[in-house]
Amino acid sequence: MNRLYPSITLALTALTLVPNIAEAAVFSASGENATSIQATVDAFRTASGEPNNGNQIGPIQGGRRQIDWDGRPGAADPFDMPGDFFNAVVPRGNVYETPGSGFQISGADGDPTNNAPIEDFGNINPTYTDVFEAFSAEKLFTAVDSNILDILFFIPGTDTAATVSSFGAVFSDVDLPETSKMEFFDVKGNLIQTNFVEAVANRNESFSFLGVTFDESIVSRVRITSGNAALGANTFEGGGIDLVVLDDFIYSEPQIAERVPEPSSLLSMLIVGIFVWLPSRKFRKFSVTR
Repeated sequence: MNRLYPSITLALTALTLVPNIAEAAVFSASGENATSIQATVDAFRTASGEPNNGNQIGPIQGGRRQIDWDGRPGAADPFDMPGDFFNAVVPRGNVYETPGSGFQISGADGDPTNNAPIEDFGNINPTYTDVFEAFSAEKLFTAVDSNILDILFFIPGTDTAATVSSFGAVFSDVDLPETSKMEFFDVKGNLIQTNFVEAVANRNESFSFLGVTFDESIVSRVRITSGNAALGANTFEGGGIDLVVLDDFIYSEPQIAERVPEPSSLLSMLIVGIFVWLPSRKFRKFSVTR
């Protein structure tokens, strides 16, 4: 009988899709104050692109974007932020998702005599004002009811999916190693790279920075894990609980993502390719006489 399987196996092997692995450079620093990480943050800004494109609608070919949470002039109270705020309202090309219930920007520095402090998420738990500190005064950012944040990229001010070649963030109060991390994903959902954030042990109001640049615009989503627990009225720092919040985001200008065929399309291409190729083969080469 004719043995078709070797031919099909060869075809399948030839068409196996292997994710591209981009070259990456990691920028990482930590310390007891903002000065400890400033040089690394500045170097990452430069590596991500010049100039800072601010709130310009995309697409733009070069430069970078930044978010420091301190916009909203005159707004001192904590802000329950919509997930698309930094694309639909402020066009920076970020849309956020979380397994939790939402997102919050902290209040600005309040009156120290106030019995209900609003800065540094003291509105969630008053002890947090002694745990966290802003890198760029005066506000911080967190997911609510979760320590997981997903960042999706879009052409700023549009609903066009995009990719970036760099992303970095400032973390406030990383106490334990390998609790805070970033995971980078491509347009197919493949995990490209994972990096842990440096810790500063036994020190509140410390700062850490982690940023990664790639040699091509390949990142469509970044997942940030901040510490090992979510903020909460009854959740306190210490005893193995590491609470972490976020400050500045820095990333390259989002570019239009290359279209990737859906799995069904790839399967159709494979089947058509096999049936075009098979008739040209002399299957008696694979015959077995029993």
